[in-house]
Amino acid sequence: MLSCLQSTDYPALIPVIGVQEYKCCCNIIAPSPAGCTDFPLTSSQKTAKSARDPFPAYNSKYLTVRINWASMHSSRINGALEAPSCMESFSSLINNYLDGTGAGAVDKGPSSSMHFRDSKRKVDYVLAYHYRKQPARHLPAAGSPEPVHRAASSGLVSNGGTAKGNAEPHLRDDGGQGALQEPHRLPAVEVIELSPLDALEEEKQLQRQEYEHNLVEAGLEIEKDPENKSQGLSFVRIHAPWQVLSREAELLKIKVPTKKMYEITEEGGILKALNGIWCKLTEPLQPQVPRQENTNMKNLSYPFSREKIYLYNIKDKDTFFDNATRSRIVREILKRTPAKARNSMGISTLIANNVYDAAYPLHDGEYEGQNGDMNERKLLYREWARYGVFYKFQPIDLIRKYFGEKIGLYFAWLGLYTEFLIPSSVVGIIVFLYGCVTIESDIPSKEMCDQHNAFTMCPLCDKFCDYWNLSSACATARASHLFDNPATVFFSIFMALWATMFLEQWKRLQMRLGYFWDLTGVEEEEEHPRPEYETKILQKKMKNKNITPENANEDEKEKLTWSDRIPGYAANLGLILFMIMLTCSAVFGVMVYRITTAAALSFSANETTRSNIRVTVTATAVIINLVVILILDEIYGAVAKWLTEIEVPKTEKTFEERLILKAFLLKFVNSYAPIFYVAFFKGRFVGRPGHYVYVFDGYRMEECAPGGCLMELCIQLSIIMLGKQLIQNNLFEIGIPKLKKLFRKLKDERTEPKEVDTNQSKDPQQWDLDYILEPFTGLTPEYMEMIIQFGFVTLFVASFPLAPLFALLNNVIEVRLDAKKFVTELRRPDTVREKDIGIWYNILSSIGKLSVIINAFVIAVTSDFIPRLMYQYAFSQNGTMHGFINHTLSYFNVSHLKPGTQPENSPFAQEVLFCRFKDYREPPWSPNRYEFSKQYWAVLSARLAFVILFQNLVMFLSVLVDWMIPDIPKDISEQIKKEKSVLVDFFLKEEHEKLKLIESFISRGKQKDKSGTRGSRMRAASFQGCQVNRSRKSSFTSFSSQHTEV
Repeated sequence: MLSCLQSTDYPALIPVIGVQEYKCCCNIIAPSPAGCTDFPLTSSQKTAKSARDPFPAYNSKYLTVRINWASMHSSRINGALEAPSCMESFSSLINNYLDGTGAGAVDKGPSSSMHFRDSKRKVDYVLAYHYRKQPARHLPAAGSPEPVHRAASSGLVSNGGTAKGNAEPHLRDDGGQGALQEPHRLPAVEVIELSPLDALEEEKQLQRQEYEHNLVEAGLEIEKDPENKSQGLSFVRIHAPWQVLSREAELLKIKVPTKKMYEITEEGGILKALNGIWCKLTEPLQPQVPRQENTNMKNLSYPFSREKIYLYNIKDKDTFFDNATRSRIVREILKRTPAKARNSMGISTLIANNVYDAAYPLHDGEYEGQNGDMNERKLLYREWARYGVFYKFQPIDLIRKYFGEKIGLYFAWLGLYTEFLIPSSVVGIIVFLYGCVTIESDIPSKEMCDQHNAFTMCPLCDKFCDYWNLSSACATARASHLFDNPATVFFSIFMALWATMFLEQWKRLQMRLGYFWDLTGVEEEEEHPRPEYETKILQKKMKNKNITPENANEDEKEKLTWSDRIPGYAANLGLILFMIMLTCSAVFGVMVYRITTAAALSFSANETTRSNIRVTVTATAVIINLVVILILDEIYGAVAKWLTEIEVPKTEKTFEERLILKAFLLKFVNSYAPIFYVAFFKGRFVGRPGHYVYVFDGYRMEECAPGGCLMELCIQLSIIMLGKQLIQNNLFEIGIPKLKKLFRKLKDERTEPKEVDTNQSKDPQQWDLDYILEPFTGLTPEYMEMIIQFGFVTLFVASFPLAPLFALLNNVIEVRLDAKKFVTELRRPDTVREKDIGIWYNILSSIGKLSVIINAFVIAVTSDFIPRLMYQYAFSQNGTMHGFINHTLSYFNVSHLKPGTQPENSPFAQEVLFCRFKDYREPPWSPNRYEFSKQYWAVLSARLAFVILFQNLVMFLSVLVDWMIPDIPKDISEQIKKEKSVLVDFFLKEEHEKLKLIESFISRGKQKDKSGTRGSRMRAASFQGCQVNRSRKSSFTSFSSQHTEV
């Protein structure tokens, strides 16, 4: 006799299947070879199933599931009993229940990599997890003595009989101990102690079962892989039926096209003609992707509403919502579906707790291959994600459709930024060529290179350096003229206005895309709390109120106060200041390297080495700076993330914004600190001969080259910019994802045993291929590298006019590199609707304003533009540049050198009475010798005046450009107004037609009422009552379906 199994004995089975009752085969005297367990269908499931596909197996009240009673065993986790044999048949039960196959249906395997096994229902989302089964234990034969091991906390109880003729064991409730009563014929019972790893795996399995049950209750349909191996990877495939899609689309207020189309009015006149010419010229550059046939017509969009379903042109419910929208809806359900086992909300918490490994939507198939079926992923790869199509425009609409609005806006911004680099690159090349052309006519460089009129300069170091001729720095002076000429001032003003025009044009393009992508009027979606925030709240509740996790949800919601966040904020402030000091220390360390290396090389007996000291020191120091920047960039990225996590932001959007601010601040300081040092600090605190400034007792502060520090600033900027673009932006982006993919593949092969899975098809399915890909971690790294590059292009462009050109060449590759990464190397991201690029626009605007100030100081302080201007118009006797070099060099009496600092073994020591150094100081025969001269103060005043004038002029021009260019294009603003009026007219027309339809039904009912039939009178009265009730509520929902059929 087999005693009846109670529903409380299998707490893990009931929630997963989603049934209301559990009935087992009771009072069986002679059980069948395979025992049976019947599960009743809920009423909603029976109705939905019969409406969809009336399979014979579902017409009965109970499902029949075959269970191998001989292998049945129970486990007790925290006092709860479970039947793992039933759990092993859970996957087939879920698959049969959801696929519509009968109990005895044969599993033919999946026939489509994008659908369930029935080849009808589309896979909208995939959950992946690793499982680990209990190790098999072989029990001794009947009658043999075997000790019994008991566990105090958890145990796995397994019956020893495996023969078919043995009777089934009797389960009974024994005070929660989970004891197993064994019949007379069973040979032995063994209690196997669970290891902590097995107990954790059991807990994860329970959480997965509960979560999947909740998903089924939410209306989703799932299909699971059978767990045939001892451990391995398994997938849960999720499908959202039409009822769920329509419900969630209404809740999320997703805009969908209606039946109504209206004409887009275009601007006429010369602009239309120029646009037509431009379209013809750029036709070969357009990607070959499907486009709307009539570009002058646009569908009227309206948030989806089940009450107004007659407004939409629904031809096929399976394809009405595209794949991106379907996955977005499923993701919202996954995020808000609770998992009470850890008192948490959503799939994010389960992934954080390693219950699931990943959750992702599927790509639309393979991106390459010779098969004839074309999908959007393959089309994107062919027309966008290959280096061979670098000359083509981006298919922005297709990118947005496949990846969502957030990623679409990023690539639209990147494309516009790259296009704007073209005119700035052309102007930068012109400025550089102007310097090349005018180098022969530059009088100061000619005077410096004149061998007959040589200037004897003071020694560059103490004791070991000799006097030297200024003509030896001829090459540096000529090269400096390429970047330090009057054209660079014009280029700085141009780039400041360029940055303003770029931001204004982006705002206009953003509004245009928002109109065509139906983003106007989109409200911010309510975000769910992050798992870390929920955990912090739970810890606070348990600490303050001394409650258990089970009843934590019953209390009122709490928030983190300032007192809770003060430790995190204090840690942020302290660590950020420490990181900034670390960057400054690195810059100081490189400066010390320059000084000590220059002093060491000056001791060399090799004449060539001594003559190339400045070049050697500069080149090696810049390379060291680049390596330090690359290393600290990676460290700062991890530190910024950790600092943001200890702040415990509530939502993902808040977390992302704070992470962006911290990462940008640290990386900005790291990238530009060496450049700031060369531009504004190097050579400013050197002192003068006889009174130099020393560091580390004997090492003089380094000086600028005779031609100024602008040339060294140009070298520093170019090497750091090109190095970061080549190494960090390209090699790292290509190499690191491939290494991660290889490491994950090797890890899976090492951890999973080499067992043959009989149910797995030979060809890998799409969810298998997508799982191998790298997970999408956000757009922050992509934006960050472009924002840092934008800073290189704008902040110090006065010193390196070719920066826009190198940025343009990098971005042409960067667009295709990012495209290839998104299409081929990353899992498909979740679609996110965003109206703008968020905080990145504020950062861009801040960099644009800061660039005006920095370029003003670069021109005024670092370059020789102001001293030359002052000499030509204030100090020159004939209004020319002749004598400029002599004017900028001061005299020093060599007899005033400190003892022990004079050059040793100098062949010029007897001949040199005065040496020259670059500064505006009084000569030694003046009463105030070596003090700053009047020329110094005049030049300093002119520099400050130029900074003020330049800053205000450029700011005024920027504001003027901002005012002249409206943020919203005129045609778009008119179309938005027109769309609102068309929408009102469309609603009025549809409601008017619906009223006519209702009146026709009422009149028909009155005619039938007059005929005298009782049934007609009752139907008419019922119809009129329903009509009156609906009219009072101002809703005609009940007639929407009839109207659609008509």
